[in-house]
Parts: sequence; structure tokens; C-alpha cells
Amino acid sequence: MTEPIQDDPTVRPMPQAAQWSYLMDMDGVLVHEEHMIPGAGEFIAELNERGTNYVVVTNNPIYTRRDLRARLLATGLDIAEDRIWTSALATARFLHSQRPGGTAYVIGEVGLTTAMHEAGYVLTDRDPDYVVLGETRTYSFEAITTAIRLIDKGARFVSTNPDATGPSRQGLLPAAGAVAALIEKATGKKPYFVGKPNPLMMRSALRAIGAHSESTLMIGDRMDTDVIAGLEAGLATILVLSGISTLNTVEQYPFRPSLIIDSVADLIGHTADPFRS
Repeated sequence: MTEPIQDDPTVRPMPQAAQWSYLMDMDGVLVHEEHMIPGAGEFIAELNERGTNYVVVTNNPIYTRRDLRARLLATGLDIAEDRIWTSALATARFLHSQRPGGTAYVIGEVGLTTAMHEAGYVLTDRDPDYVVLGETRTYSFEAITTAIRLIDKGARFVSTNPDATGPSRQGLLPAAGAVAALIEKATGKKPYFVGKPNPLMMRSALRAIGAHSESTLMIGDRMDTDVIAGLEAGLATILVLSGISTLNTVEQYPFRPSLIIDSVADLIGHTADPFRS
């Protein structure tokens, strides 16, 4: 386990809580390229055995919670649907809070359209209240053109997440952030991104499981999304080195996580108090 040096003035003091709740990223924390990260199964099993409150938080808006549960099961991870929270669900909840029963033109897959319908939204291309951009493996030039024209006519522009690229076995794929930049360039209208690093994503996940920021920690593999989102939402943060960020990249940022570890395997046996030395 890699721990911050206690007398380093750049390191956040170790937080304390009677019982911790957990928010955690999925890719790079629990799985990597459709394979379970070693120790993730035992870590989740320990959380379940202790009755710990936790939720997996992902910027991926493509899949429903049921789909993601099935994909995790295929890797050997048994995580209940209600312990999964996506940027699609956070976006739908945000829009419902802003304009209940509204209308939207949506570019995205079933994870986003299902969340929007469940939030009471009508999906339409006729004078919608919002244009909502998610992610899809088949971005359509026609759909993007429609979005540009609707935004130009006054529809508000919202996107599920700011990720510019996503991974695939063949290499990088353009993601919502890249397509949003195209639409912004054409319309002059900036989107409102709901997903990480927006702390709104963290707060909506907290509400989904009834947890409080003072006693919740965020586990992530990226300084620029997971850690900063956790910090801005008032959470303790743990960076794992099993994904994107490394010890070298940590030094590029003016903020620090509460704890740095190699992977969630280091938390096995310490989930009650991961900050106890």
C-alpha cells in the first residue's frame, strides 16, 4: 500500500468517520478491458459482508444498470443494479429537477434514453427543451446536424460527460466530450456536463444510496475526474494506480488525494477504516 507522507504539507489530513460509505469508479478500479482487476472480487465481497454502503459511479452513459450488472458479472464481479450509478441517470435526474416533465432531443444509447423516459421526459425533435448528448458507437452526422439546428433555435445544451475519448480493443474512440466540442464550435453554445468531474455527479450518487459526504470516500484511477470530483463534493479520496494515473502524473496537479494505493486489493481487511496505518 502506498500512503502519503504524513509530514508533507501538500497531503490532506487523514479523515475519520464512524463508518465509511464508498463511491468508486468502475474502469481502472474494478475492471480493465473487460477483465476484473486482481483483488476487486474480494474487495466487493468484504463490503457486502460488512454491510457497507457503496455504489459504483461511472461516466459511461451507454448501458442501463441491468446491462452493466451483466457485464460486471461476466468478469466475476457480483454487484447489484441499485449499486450502480451512471452519468445517464445523473443527467436524467438533473433535468427532472430543472424542468419536470420536459422534452429533449437525445443522442445516445439505451442507457440514456431509458433514464430519460424513467425521469418522465418525452423524447422529440420538435422544439425540445433540451438537446442531450450522450455516447454511442454510431454517431450520426444527421443526428449531430439536427442537434446543432435545435440548439441554434434555442434548445438548451446538456451532455452526460466531458470525456473526449473512450477505450476500445482497436484503440481510442471519440466520446461525448469530442462530439460536444464539435457542436459547440458550430453553435457557439457551451454544453453543461453532468458527469465527472462535476461534483453534481457525486452528490446525485450520494443521494441515490442515502450517504453523506462527511462519511463517504471516493475511489478512482484518475486525478482529473475521480479525485477532483470527490474533493469538490467534500469527500475523502483514494487514488488507485491500477488505471490511468501514476505517481508521476499526480505531481502535475495542485491537489492531492487523501490516500494513494496500488489497487483496491490493498483495502482488503481495511474497509472499515482505510486510513488506519
